[in-house]
Amino acid sequence: MRLGLALGYWGRGPAADQVPLAQEAERLGYHSVWTAESWGSDAFTPLTWIAAHTSRILLGTAVAQMAARSPTTTAMHALTLDHLSGGRMLLGLGLSGPQVVEGWYGRPFPKSPLTATREYVDVVRQVLRRTAPVTTDGGFHPLPYRGPDATGLGKPLKSITHPLRPDLPVLLGAEGPRNVAQTTRIADGWLPLYWAPNRPEVYGPALRDLPAGFLVAPMAQVRVCADVAEGLLPVKAMLGFYIGGMGHAARNFHADLMARMGYADEAQKIQELFLSGRREEAVRAVPDAFADEISLVGPRERIAERLTAWRAGPVTDLLALAPDPHTLRVLAELNS
Repeated sequence: MRLGLALGYWGRGPAADQVPLAQEAERLGYHSVWTAESWGSDAFTPLTWIAAHTSRILLGTAVAQMAARSPTTTAMHALTLDHLSGGRMLLGLGLSGPQVVEGWYGRPFPKSPLTATREYVDVVRQVLRRTAPVTTDGGFHPLPYRGPDATGLGKPLKSITHPLRPDLPVLLGAEGPRNVAQTTRIADGWLPLYWAPNRPEVYGPALRDLPAGFLVAPMAQVRVCADVAEGLLPVKAMLGFYIGGMGHAARNFHADLMARMGYADEAQKIQELFLSGRREEAVRAVPDAFADEISLVGPRERIAERLTAWRAGPVTDLLALAPDPHTLRVLAELNS
């Protein structure tokens, strides 16, 4: 199992330690470093900055939101950064949810998310292969555009720039079993948001027979500390926000996943508290057991013991949300 460093997205502003953390991860032998986006900082610009200050570590988006860019634009970002970094790019994509797609990007959330994702990946692949002008008859990403307001002058185009790698890896963030199953068919890897190593059945039967070389790269908060309960607080804060606020009460993919993992009543309570403005109570309502099973928190010996379960399953890359160099070093030592 390889290690990656997940930096997430910015809060109020850029964190001063992101480049030093990425450099330390590279020095320690971490395989990859990952950035994200929600509705603030984008995923590609910080990754480009990190690329300029490192030389070997792979560079991934976990995830870049599909609604933020047309698939050809995303492919342009990926092939550009792949050239500038000497072939280190890993393109992780995610659909996001209706709240962000419609509230931030101002476009309709697709009625068929699986079809929309499949079309998006197909266009990205066509751009990167550069074997012919890009065309698709899809309902979500038609190329050329043929809508009722079209001029009729659009023509299929092929990238002027030759991609460095036509097989640049594409990974997908997926949560529902059907989405995970499709991911194993159309992508090079899967980016689980919550991974419980002791019960992979939650994610569906697709994980029983994965294609050769398929990447399974979950993110997990990692923290070396003496007090487990205290160390879980940042995990619970993240879960409270995602389950309570990252979506609508009637449609929240994160809450749905928590329910499938056996915490349906707790997920509903977290949503009710968060949406009523009682955010601190929502965080406290996150069960320690749930936060614990999807993270690696506690003394060195406890993390070492729990790493066994992570290695035993299909995980190829553990993407650590690690806030400090000490945790990075301990995790590298334990995984060596």
